[in-house]
Amino acid sequence: MNMQFRPGEQKGTEAVVKQAIADCDIHPTRKDPKGLYPYLEKRWRDHLDAYGALVYQGMVVGPLYPKGQPNASRRDAVPPEGGVQGSSLKFMQQQHLDPNNVALGIMCPLSLQGFRNLDLGAALARATNDWQVAEWSGQDSRLRASVVVANEDGEASAREIRARAGDKNFAQVLLMSRNTEPLGQRRYWPIYQAAEEAGLPIGIHAFGNSGHPITPGGWPSYYIEEMVGHSQCQQSALASLVLEGVFERFPRLKVISIEAGFGWAPSLAWRLDKHFDRLRSELPHLKKKPSEYIREHVWWSTQPMEEPDERQHLLDVIEWIGWDRLMFATDYPHWDFDEPSRVLPAGVSKENRDAFFLGNARQVFGIAA
Repeated sequence: MNMQFRPGEQKGTEAVVKQAIADCDIHPTRKDPKGLYPYLEKRWRDHLDAYGALVYQGMVVGPLYPKGQPNASRRDAVPPEGGVQGSSLKFMQQQHLDPNNVALGIMCPLSLQGFRNLDLGAALARATNDWQVAEWSGQDSRLRASVVVANEDGEASAREIRARAGDKNFAQVLLMSRNTEPLGQRRYWPIYQAAEEAGLPIGIHAFGNSGHPITPGGWPSYYIEEMVGHSQCQQSALASLVLEGVFERFPRLKVISIEAGFGWAPSLAWRLDKHFDRLRSELPHLKKKPSEYIREHVWWSTQPMEEPDERQHLLDVIEWIGWDRLMFATDYPHWDFDEPSRVLPAGVSKENRDAFFLGNARQVFGIAA
């Protein structure tokens, strides 16, 4: 359930959630545009000052569409000491981690992939990973970082993943759903190989600066089209991973779909299976039905959770996916934040609630209690 808070409505620490939770989508933000400079070599600081960072969609700076909330975030999430939403660990602790009883928080830094200068992209990825450890996970043991990579450079990405392998600060490798090519393409395979070797799941988060519009016909008119389109991009990314044979080649690889919903999962699997029955001669590298790869390799974070008028319909979808495949996420501090105390309907068993809120995440990320 999406929750928006107006100024003055901020939840205090007295509103404590009793159920310990894992939040699988928290967005830490730099305090200012030069927040990564302490972690960058002088060469790249000078480069950014002189030339900036050219991304694949160079016509716009910042979000493609104006958001209803500043920085796409809750109005009440601005730290008292100043800065943008998500830039203060102390305030995040006070507003979210403590009152919502977050036992495990997975950080997903955004807008740090998709640079045309691949060497700069690799340097910014390294700096982002160092920044996450120094200012976030190293300061609060509940938080885990994502390995940010220069996604369009498979070999550089693989080196960064291997450099972070075994570091308990990191829980997953982070990719975006919108890239210059579909994610199953072979240019990205070094990323999957390194992630599998390191035992790190791949988190695919909605969005990305690919240079391509979110629709196959061009740029949409409205922000709502951008928001709804995240699920379409995620479906394309997942279909590409399955059909290109990524899961056949990397049988231990785990993928997490983040911030794109999950209600579309059954229909995508059914459609892929139907066409695979008729066109399997095109895909001799696949040994199983597409739905089998999806069931074996994919987990889903719940924000945004679909909210049909008939709640039983939602439960039916979850039963198809499996309660062991869903992981709770809030999307903090963004405006469509999901409130943990309201996210599940009444009647869900304690076993399923415990798995949904914490157990599944601990299992997927390999983090013991």
